[in-house]
Amino acid sequence: MADNQFDKQFESQDAFEERVIEIARVAKVVKGGRRFRFRVTVVVGDKKGNIGMGVGKANAVPDAMRKASERARKNIRTVNISGTTIPHEALGKVAGAKVFLKPASAGTGVIAAGGVRAVLEVAGVRDILTKSMGSANVLNVVMATFDALDGLRSPAVEAARRGKRAEDLAPFWERRKQHA
Repeated sequence: MADNQFDKQFESQDAFEERVIEIARVAKVVKGGRRFRFRVTVVVGDKKGNIGMGVGKANAVPDAMRKASERARKNIRTVNISGTTIPHEALGKVAGAKVFLKPASAGTGVIAAGGVRAVLEVAGVRDILTKSMGSANVLNVVMATFDALDGLRSPAVEAARRGKRAEDLAPFWERRKQHA
């Protein structure tokens, strides 16, 4: 019985894809000079809308990666995805970094770079347009992407709030297909 539980736990961890976004050497200035450590930023996701981010620091890179991975798996959250894209435009802000996400029609691909691309790919988004503005600090850009994804509402919830049908809120290219 205990082996079965371990196997299930191990399988559930394997369901998540892990991406290392940044490995940075950071320093703490002390009386005798500088103390160097490594900071690793990791994003995990199941490509079905569940994603998490973790940051780990240690004296060695492998230890920092392990810590970051554990923290990312503990901080899993669900984001609303509409098919292969997102339901609506979103803007995320963290410190000086801003990330704008815009839904795109099927076949567009992930038009993003760096940390934004990694987050969107592990989330399962396959068609999206993005723009990163302000600070290029990788950690802040990734956190701004998470902020934008957290602000997404499902079409059903938004339709109920507005008193409309969910079909009326579909992106224009989907409505055009339905009428053709």
